[in-house]
Amino acid sequence: MTYIEVVKKYIEQQNIGDPIYVDDIALIVAKHFNLDKKKALAATSVAIKRIMDGNKINNLRFYQKGIYYLCNTTAFGETGINKNKLIEDRYIANDNGYETGLGFLNKLGLTTQIPNQIVISTNKAKECQRDNTKLGIKVVPPKTQITNENKKYLQVLDVFEFIEKAPVDAEKPYQLVNDYIDRNKLDYRKLLSLANQYYPKRILLQLAKTAEAGGI
Repeated sequence: MTYIEVVKKYIEQQNIGDPIYVDDIALIVAKHFNLDKKKALAATSVAIKRIMDGNKINNLRFYQKGIYYLCNTTAFGETGINKNKLIEDRYIANDNGYETGLGFLNKLGLTTQIPNQIVISTNKAKECQRDNTKLGIKVVPPKTQITNENKKYLQVLDVFEFIEKAPVDAEKPYQLVNDYIDRNKLDYRKLLSLANQYYPKRILLQLAKTAEAGGI
């Protein structure tokens, strides 16, 4: 098989709308042709350009440097890239982040208000928050490095920072938070420890109200 044939086969196997990363294809090319990373990436880029120029995959579209996707044509025009998958891959996957803010409060049932912007706490945000207008999200730095072990704990503690200023309309908000803690088998002692290390002291009061709602 040629470079183009290997790349074309991989692309055609992807789901409509899912991001297709040149770096991922390059790994396949490197393994298939026993190339180093740099040569594989160059070969992959050339192959994709020839596929695009020759219209060898007529529904392949360019999103931005290093990212492509397959589209469908409907009565309303072409379908776009799956932005939720793009957000997941870029900011959340591999325990790099989690959804926070009003959007997560809505998912917990604490508020019926639907935000116009998703907020993601992520290690990729470094030390400052910023808007990604192309994806319609805001990325913010976490209180501490997010890991598999602390991710859900930090997500809960973030809720307490928003619960005071968000339009919470649930009848028993602290009970709902406690239910989430129970469902995810989180340890109140670890919540207390993280809150004490990284969050304002008022969060400890919110945590106490939640524990009380859970009968602790």
